[in-house]
Order: sequence, then structure tokens, then C-alpha cells
Amino acid sequence: MKILVMMVGFYWGSISVKFDLFDMQDETLVARGVVERIGQVDSLLTFQKETNKLSKKVVVHNCVGGIRLALQTLLDPEDGVLKDSSELGGIGHRVVHGGERFLEHCVIDDKVLDDIRECIPLAPLHNPYNLIGIETSRQLLPDVMHVAVFDTSFHRTIPEKAYIYALPYDLYVKYGVRRYGFHGPSHSFVAERAAVMLGKPLEDIKLITCHLGNGASIAAIDKGRSVDTSMGFTPLEGLVMATRSGDVDPAILLFLMEKEGYFQRDIDNLLNKRSGLLGISAISGNMVDLMKAIEEGNKRAALAVDVFCYRLKKYISAYIGVLGGVDAIVFSAGIGENNSYIRTRALDTLSCFGIALDENINSSARGETDISAPESAVKVLVIPTNEELMIARETQKLLEAR
Repeated sequence: MKILVMMVGFYWGSISVKFDLFDMQDETLVARGVVERIGQVDSLLTFQKETNKLSKKVVVHNCVGGIRLALQTLLDPEDGVLKDSSELGGIGHRVVHGGERFLEHCVIDDKVLDDIRECIPLAPLHNPYNLIGIETSRQLLPDVMHVAVFDTSFHRTIPEKAYIYALPYDLYVKYGVRRYGFHGPSHSFVAERAAVMLGKPLEDIKLITCHLGNGASIAAIDKGRSVDTSMGFTPLEGLVMATRSGDVDPAILLFLMEKEGYFQRDIDNLLNKRSGLLGISAISGNMVDLMKAIEEGNKRAALAVDVFCYRLKKYISAYIGVLGGVDAIVFSAGIGENNSYIRTRALDTLSCFGIALDENINSSARGETDISAPESAVKVLVIPTNEELMIARETQKLLEAR
């Protein structure tokens, strides 16, 4: 069975269509591609199958055009990998916010589409693009089964005491104002891999998983179930991110509304696009750029990274308390997988919990690696995430159930 995974939304700072094709017989990645900078003069298609990589400038005005181009590329007689769409067993679509309507992933029909549309107020920056991806794909491939895989579904097991905010309870009843959590496919994937690396059933271990990329979140996982996570009502809460603030005192926003005359759109722009690593450093939200600036003696870059690591350390420490101990801490996604300095800084004062790194292994870690020292009471693991494969797996489960 071949399954196509579609992810439509903001990636790498632009509107993009990411697509990955898997052969689920052995979970092989057959091909992957991205149409990025959609709507800009320098739109770009990148497509890779086996060792062959195609990259070319294209004219793509909107997401509909990007999805059409993605499917045309997969079906291209020369460069593609599909003879026709009948080879597809199904298409898995990433949907960021399912609210309380979608506690599980599901096969898409018109009712599901309407319910996803109802969740737009909960994720106005994400769900509209996710919907465009689904609607366009269904129109172009009406005979293929489509599945919605929600970022929020993995965190459905968070207990009420962890998801309720200390606001008037009727705001939860009327509008669903509560913690939802995101990056579900990533946290779920690395948790399963951690169990394999530890040689124990997932149901027997306690994990803290750190998804550290442009967007960043951390989850406390007990017996394979998410019991708390740093992102909240939206993906804005929690850790410091590339351009997102993470946790702030809400009164700051009231103060700025009075002093700066900010309106809702100004606050949204401030918190989502001008804050985080970019806001503190005034250089970049990219950790690679900041590490280079630190080497050149830039103090603001160093401060941004200090704040990032300090916030991460606070959450790790808190989640050890939430879990009542931890078997392993997992670092994943772009920063978590590739930046040994961040991993060291996040754990450098946590020896009181029996956590110790092997710095030689940490500094050279590539791929799945146990970077903990032999004496460490807690395993520290680096595990590359694979959200796309997890979406394909969830899609396959639903297709086989049908």
C-alpha cells in the first residue's frame, strides 16, 4: 500500500505544500517534495526520489496551485513515481487543531470537513490552509480515501487538572478555552522509538520528549499517554521558539495596548512573528545563525540562547515532578537533533535528578543515539522525528479498519 502525506501551511517562513510518499509494506520513503514560497516571485519546487533530486523555480500563485503541482510531479511520466492515482491507498492530511471535536484521527467526509472548519477560530493561522489542502486533494483525487491526522489528538489523554486554565469555567464550556497541545505525531513517534531503544514496552516507561525546531514543545508521557505538554490553547504557549514568545505575563499585552496603542492584529504579529529568538537577538530566529553570532561575540544572540535553554530546563524539571521521575529524556527535531550545545545547556544543572551526559558522544551524535553517561540514572536520547511517517501509519490504520 502506498500512502501520500500532505502538509499544507507555514513551513520555513513561507506558505508551502510538503508531500511525502511511503510504501507501507516496509515503510519506505518513495519520494518527497515541497512547493515553497507560494505566492512569491521566487516560488520553488524541490522533489527527491532515491538519489535523484529536482529543484526548479516555478510560478505558483496559491495553495491550490501548489497542490496541483505536487500531484502532477508525483504522476509525471519522466520524473514522477506513480503511474496513476490508483496506486495510492490513501492520503493522510496533517490538521493542526481538532479541538474537542476530534479526539481521534478520522477518515474525511463532508461532515468532518465542516467540523474542521468549525475549529478555525482555535487555529486561524493553520486550519484554513489545512482545509485547502484537503478540499483540493479531494477534488483532484475523489476516488482516493482521505484521512485527517490531528496534531492535538495525541494529547487527548491529558487530565482535566492539566488542561483547564484558571479562567472562568464557562469560557471553557462556551468556547473550548483549554490546553490542547500540538506536535502530536512527533511526540508519539519519538516516544515509540525511545521504547525500542530502551528495550522496554512503551507502557512501562516515563518519558519527556522535547520537539525543538522553529516551533518547539515538550511533553510528559506516562505509559505511552501524554499527561502534560507545553503548548496550550494555541501553539504559542510554552517554550521560547524561533519567532514565538512562548510563556509571557498576559498583563504585558494590556500594558502595550495602552502604551503603544496595539490592536489585536498588532498583538498577534508581536507574539507570533516578532518575538522568541528573533525578538531577543534582533538578528534571527534561526539557531544556526545565532550560534554563529555567539562565536563572533554577539551578546544579544547569547542572551537569546540562554533564555531558550533556561525555559527548556524549567519545563524538563517541572515534568520530572509531574511524572514522579523519568526513565528517559528525548531530544528531537532540527535543534534537538543537531545542536549538542543546547542539549548540554538544557541539562547542565540537573545532576540532582541523576542526569549525566557523555559529552564526547553528545558532541558527535548523529541519528538515534544514547548520549547519557554510563552512571546516569536517566537515559538521554537523540531521536530524529518523522511526523510524516507517523501520519502515514495513522492513515494506514484507518484504511485497514475500513
